[in-house]
Amino acid sequence: MVEGGIVKADKTEFSECWKTTWKTPYIMRLALSAGIGGLLFGVISGALLYIRDDFEEVDRKTWLQEVIVSMAVAGAIFGAAVGGWINDRFGRKKSILIADVLFFVGAMVMALAPAPWMIILGRVFVGLGVGMASMTAPLYISEASPARIRGALVSTNGLLITGGQFLSYLINLAFTKAPGTWRWMLGVAAVPPAVQFVLMLSLPESPRWLYRRKKVEEARSILEKIYPANEVEDELKALEQSFEAEKADEEAIGDTLIAKVKGALGSVVVRRGLYAGVTVQVAQQFSGINTVMYYSPTIVQFAGFASNQTALALSLVTSGLNAVGSIVSIAFVDRYGRRRLMIISMLVASHAPKIDQFDESTNFATNVTCPSYLSAPNPSSWNCMSCLKADCSFCANGANEYSPGACLATTTALEDLCQRRHRTWFEDGCPSKFGFLAVVFLGLYIICYSPGMGTVPWIVNSEIYPLRYRGIGGGVAAVFNWVCNLIVSLTFLTLTNALGSAGTFLLFAGYCVIGLIFIYWFVPESKGLQFEEVEEMLKSGYKPQAFRKGKSKDETQSA
Repeated sequence: MVEGGIVKADKTEFSECWKTTWKTPYIMRLALSAGIGGLLFGVISGALLYIRDDFEEVDRKTWLQEVIVSMAVAGAIFGAAVGGWINDRFGRKKSILIADVLFFVGAMVMALAPAPWMIILGRVFVGLGVGMASMTAPLYISEASPARIRGALVSTNGLLITGGQFLSYLINLAFTKAPGTWRWMLGVAAVPPAVQFVLMLSLPESPRWLYRRKKVEEARSILEKIYPANEVEDELKALEQSFEAEKADEEAIGDTLIAKVKGALGSVVVRRGLYAGVTVQVAQQFSGINTVMYYSPTIVQFAGFASNQTALALSLVTSGLNAVGSIVSIAFVDRYGRRRLMIISMLVASHAPKIDQFDESTNFATNVTCPSYLSAPNPSSWNCMSCLKADCSFCANGANEYSPGACLATTTALEDLCQRRHRTWFEDGCPSKFGFLAVVFLGLYIICYSPGMGTVPWIVNSEIYPLRYRGIGGGVAAVFNWVCNLIVSLTFLTLTNALGSAGTFLLFAGYCVIGLIFIYWFVPESKGLQFEEVEEMLKSGYKPQAFRKGKSKDETQSA
C-alpha cells in the first residue's frame, strides 16, 4: 500500500512487482504510459557530430557546441521550477500533457532549423518539456503505485529514459547515410511525446491529487482499480488523515505559491526531505554521467576513433549498458533499498604517433602545415597530441595510422584532401592501440553508475515529501539537478581542453567521493514504507546507524 497499513520492507522483491502487475495490469498501464516520458530524454550527441559537419561555425567553436547541448538543460531548469507549481495547481496529468506539447514543438523546430540559433531555440523548448516530465512522471507513477512495488515501478521511468537514450543512438546510426542526417535524427524525437499525449488522454488523474481537490469518488474509483477491495478503505482513511493534517496547515499558512514555498521551508519534515532530495540530485550530476551521455561519441573520438559512424556505434555500448543498469535497479531497488544501491554506485563509480617533419607535413605543401608546428623550436619532438593541442588536425599515415603523419591546419578543404588520399583525419583524439580501453572503462563506469545513481534519485524525490508539498519539493530538487547538469554540460569540453580527458574525469571522481559522504549522512532508507511512515521518520530526525545510540535492530534496519 502507498498509505495505510504496515508493509514489511525487507520482504519486498522483484517477484512481488511481477505478481502484482500481472494480477492488476492497470497499474503497469499507468506506469508505462506515464513512463514513456522517459523517451523524451534521448540525447543530441549523435546529431551533434553531423551538425558540426553542416555548420562550420559549430565545428570550429567549442562554446557553440556546449551551448547547443546545454540550452535544453537551461530550459529544463525553468520547466522543473514551474512544473512543481503546475503539478500542485492543475494536476499531474495536465503537467505531462503540457510537457508533451513543448517537446513536440521543440523537436520540429530543431528538425527544420536553417541555422544554429534555431537549433538552440528548439533545444530550449525541448528542455522545458523535459524539465516538467523529469519530476512529473515519477510523481504520477509513485502516487499510483502500492508501496511494496513503488520503487520498481518508478524505476520503469528510469528504464525508459536510458532505453530512450539507447534508441536515440540506434536511430542516429540508422540515419547516418540519409540526406539531412541530423534533421531526421532530431525530427524523430517528436514521436514519443505524440504517443504519450494520446495515451495520457485515456488515463485518470493521480488519485491523491484528486482527493486533495475533494473529488473523493473519482479517487475511490481509481484506487479500486489499483488495490484489492479489502485495501481500498484503508487507503481512503489514510488519505483522509493526511488531507486533514494538510488542511490545517493550509489554513494557517495560505494556498498561494509564495505561501506554499514559505510553508515548505518552514516545515522541518520538508527541509529534511530536501536535504536528502537535493543531495542525491546534485550527486547524480556531479558524478559526470551526463558528460558521458551528451558527449559519448565525442569522448569515443578522443580515444582515437575518428569515424562518426564508429563513434556512434561504440556509443551504443555505453547507452546499452545504461539501460541494463536500469533493469538491475528495477529488480533490486525494493529488495535492497534506495540508500544501499546509491552508496554502492558511488563507491564503484598516452600513446600517440609522431609527426613526420619531412615526408608527411611538407608533403601537403608548407602553407597548409600547422603554423605552430612550423614555428616550433623543436618540431621533431611533436606528436599527434602536440598537434591537436595547437588547434590543428592530424592526417594519419596512409600505410599505418600509428606511424608518423602530418600536422595540418584545420580546414574543411584539407580534411577532404586527407580523406581523398585514403587517410584518416583526427581533430578530437589521436590514433591509439589502447583506445579500446577507454570504451571498456567507460562501460564499467556506466554499469556501476546506472543501477543506483541513475534511477534512485528520482525514486527518492517521488516519495520523500509530504503530499501537500510533493510538487514543490520535487520541483526544487529537480531544479538543483538541472542547474548542476547545466554546469557540467556547459563546461565539459572547456575542462577537457584545459585539464585533458584524464584530469576532467579525475575531477568527477573527487565529486563522487564528496557525494558518497553526503548520501551516507543525509539520505534515509524508504523502501517499502508508506508516505506517512517516511514523514514520521523525517519528523523524528535521521542519522546513519553507526551514529545512533540505544536503538534496537528493528529501529535501525533502514539505516
